[in-house]
Amino acid sequence: MPNPPFGFETTAEEVAATFAKQIEGKTILITGVSPGGLGLYAAKTLAVHAPALLILAARSQSTLDEAAAEISKISSCPVKKLLIDLSSIAKVRAAAEEVNAWKEVPRIDVLINNAGVMSLPWGKTVDGLEQHFATNHIGHFLFTNLIINKIIAAGGRIVSVSSGAHLYGPVRFDDYNFKGSNSLSYGQSKSANMLFAVSLAKKLESRGVVAFSLHPGIIFTNLTRYTSDDVLQAMGMLYPFLFLEHSTHSATYRHERRMKTLSQGSATTLVAALDPLITPRSGSYLADCQVDHNSPVMAYALDQSNAEKLWRMSEDLVGQMFEY
Repeated sequence: MPNPPFGFETTAEEVAATFAKQIEGKTILITGVSPGGLGLYAAKTLAVHAPALLILAARSQSTLDEAAAEISKISSCPVKKLLIDLSSIAKVRAAAEEVNAWKEVPRIDVLINNAGVMSLPWGKTVDGLEQHFATNHIGHFLFTNLIINKIIAAGGRIVSVSSGAHLYGPVRFDDYNFKGSNSLSYGQSKSANMLFAVSLAKKLESRGVVAFSLHPGIIFTNLTRYTSDDVLQAMGMLYPFLFLEHSTHSATYRHERRMKTLSQGSATTLVAALDPLITPRSGSYLADCQVDHNSPVMAYALDQSNAEKLWRMSEDLVGQMFEY
C-alpha cells in the first residue's frame, strides 16, 4: 500500500512526524554520520522524536564528536558513539565486539547502513579488497551479521543505503577487484547493497527481521568530494534529465526539479527504516519514499540467485559463515 503524500519532494521531517510512534523509545544505529551528509541529517531528524538511544558510527573520533554535538543542540536524547572503519575487517570485528559488549543495549531496533565512499582512486584495502566494494559492502555485511542477535532481539529492521548508481553494473563475482572506472567500482558496491538486503529479507524472515535498500536521490554531499568531472558527466548520461551544461560542481549541475535537498534525500531512508506498511515487502528497493516507484532498477541487483552468490562470496572474504 503506497503512502499517497510521499514522493520526490517529501522531506525527512515529514516522514519522521508521520512515524513518530515508530521512533519513540527505539534504539537506532546509523553508520556514516559526517557533518553535511545524509546519515547525520537522518540522525538529527530522528533525535527530536524521543528515541531511546541513537548510536552514531563513524571512522573518526572528531566526526563522532561533531555529530553528537550537533544533535545535542536540538535534542536531549541519549547518544552513544562507535568508532568503526568499514574498510578493515579487523576493525569492523572490533567495533561489533564493542556493540555486543554493551549490556545496557540489549536490542537494536533499526540499523541504517549509510556509510560509504565514492569515486576514490583505485586501490586495495589492508585486506586486499577494492576500496568501494570493501567499505560499502563487505564492511557492512560483516558488521550487520556480527551484531545480528541484537537486531533479532528487537524484531528489527535493516536498511542499506544503495543508489541509482547500481545501474553502472552488476557485482563482478569473478573479478570484484577489477581495475577501471571508479564509477563502475562504486556501481558494483551499490548493486551489492541491494543484493544484501534481498538476502537478509529471505534469511531472517522467520526471525522477524525485515530489510530494505534504497536510492536516496541525487544530492551533492561530502560523499562527492572525490568525484571527478567525468564521473559527474557519466551520471548525466545515465540520468540525462539531471544535469545542465557541464560546469565543475556549480549550480549549473542542478536541475531544480530533479536534484534533492539533504532533507528530501534523507526521507527515503526514514521510510525504509520506519514505515510499518512496507513490512510485507521486505527485500524491496525504495526510491522517492515508495516501494513502487518509477526509478530505473536493474534485475541483476534484486536477483535471488545473485544475492545468494554474493552472500557466499562475502562469507569467504571475511572468513566466517552466517547461517540463519
